[in-house]
Amino acid sequence: MQEKIMVADTLAGINGELTRYAGMIAQSENKELKSTLKQMRNACEQSQEELYQIARAKSYYVPAAKATDEEVAHVRDLFSQSTM
Repeated sequence: MQEKIMVADTLAGINGELTRYAGMIAQSENKELKSTLKQMRNACEQSQEELYQIARAKSYYVPAAKATDEEVAHVRDLFSQSTM
């Protein structure tokens, strides 16, 4: 298997883990468990960031172009209208 594919698969798996941690944290009533899950999530986020930086350095991942100020303002307006 190519390294690029392995990195992409690993990033996808880590992103899935982060989603699951968020759900578990939100549903936990036990403060100690919630704290432990947050620590595990933080470690997972750190791994994701490190792997992301490696992927960017090797050009395995190219992020989308940055949004313009107008695009950001438009999205901000959409969200502010929907929360009223």
